[in-house]
Amino acid sequence: MRFEDVWFRYARRADWTLSAVDVAIRPGETVVVLGRNGAGKSTLLQLAAGVLSSVRGRVTDRPDVVGWVPERFPADQPFTAEQYLRRMADIRGGSGVDEWFERLKFAEHRHTRLADLSKGTAQKVGVVQALLLRPGLLVLDEPWEGLDAVARELIPDIVAEVTAAGGAVLVSDHRGEIARLPEAIRWTVADNTVRPGDPEPDDGATDGATGGGSGGGSGGGEVIIEIAARRSDADRTMAELRDSGHRVLGVRTEHQR
Repeated sequence: MRFEDVWFRYARRADWTLSAVDVAIRPGETVVVLGRNGAGKSTLLQLAAGVLSSVRGRVTDRPDVVGWVPERFPADQPFTAEQYLRRMADIRGGSGVDEWFERLKFAEHRHTRLADLSKGTAQKVGVVQALLLRPGLLVLDEPWEGLDAVARELIPDIVAEVTAAGGAVLVSDHRGEIARLPEAIRWTVADNTVRPGDPEPDDGATDGATGGGSGGGSGGGEVIIEIAARRSDADRTMAELRDSGHRVLGVRTEHQR
């Protein structure tokens, strides 16, 4: 799959989030996407998965089967974990739901409603739905976030299984977990584009320095700010917040207040 001179922005008059992106990932490769919070990593992954479409340029040779795991699985749905995964298996033609419950060790939550799951358990559901059918491309946005130690240890194994079967894996990581993926290729998102290789040495700035949510100077605790957006703008708003270095803790509709 190749990005061919890809440009993207979230609004017509907005600054470009990504520009002149020209990189490729090949079958059997693992690419780890690095860069500071707000650099555009999540945007790049959504373009790769087909969740977003480029404004200029194009993404070519995307595999027919793409497994997409967002940073936070959208759990506000009227299903139990098992109901959701079995319906996804029916829709996509996949299988192995029971085996994944056992492998990721959350069988006790198979009858728990998605909305009642912890972030980490909901993330396991997100990982499984992406793997019910063998993906030609697996896209993981910070897959370790919220997972317990057992599941975190399994992510490198899952990545290796996908690439061994001829699939490609694109994964973002700010936790330093890439040490467990020694064969991975690095892409760095910086200055609104993507470059092969590791990021430049930090100049002293910290993650999340784009403002908001840190309570002021260095060492300040987090604050939680609620934001109201039109339903039609919800996905774009969440993507912009994440690309600016903020954590989206949840989404609710007005009638849930």
